[in-house]
Amino acid sequence: MPRRFLLFFVVLFGWAEWEHWRASRRGMGGRPGTSGTGEAVVVLGYRNGGSRANFVNRWRVRAAVRSQAPGPSRLVLCGGAVGGAETEAALMARYAREYGCRGPLVLETESRSTWENVLHAVPLIEDADRIKIVSNSLHAEKARHYLRRHRPDLAERLVPARDYRFGEWLALKPVLAVMGKRNLRRLRR
Repeated sequence: MPRRFLLFFVVLFGWAEWEHWRASRRGMGGRPGTSGTGEAVVVLGYRNGGSRANFVNRWRVRAAVRSQAPGPSRLVLCGGAVGGAETEAALMARYAREYGCRGPLVLETESRSTWENVLHAVPLIEDADRIKIVSNSLHAEKARHYLRRHRPDLAERLVPARDYRFGEWLALKPVLAVMGKRNLRRLRR
C-alpha cells in the first residue's frame, strides 16, 4: 500500500512540474525588438490585505529580479488596492527596494484583475524590446494570452521569464496546475 501512495505522489508532482515547465515556455513571441530600449519585466500582483507585501507578492518580486537580463531593464509592478488600502504595486515596490533592487520601478496601480494588469501595463511596456511576464507559470501564460489578444504586436516581443524553477512551490504546484489549466481552457473556448 505505501508504494502505491508513493507512486501516486511521484506521478502527481511530476505531472505538476511538467505542466508548470511547459506553461513557462508557451506563448512566447518570435520577434523581440532591436531598438536598444531593453526589457520590461511585468510583475502581476496578488491580492494583498496587509501593509507589507504578502508571501506570493514577495516571491513574484524575487522571481522578477532573477528574470532581469544585464542591460537596460525595468520592473513594471501591477496591482491596485484590491485586498487592502495600499496598492499591490506599491507594496511590491517597497519590497523590491528592501530586497535590493536598484533599477527602475514603474507602478501600475489601477488594475483589479489579470486582464486589467495587462491592459494597464501596455502603455508602460510599449517601448520595450523584450517583455517578460512574471507570476506562477500558468498565471503568466494566461497574461501572455491576454496580451496576445489585446496587442499582438507587443506579444511578439514576449520572452521567457525565470519564474519557473524545478521544485519551487512543490506542495502547491498540483493545485496551481489544475486551477491554471481550468482557467486557460476557459480562455481558449
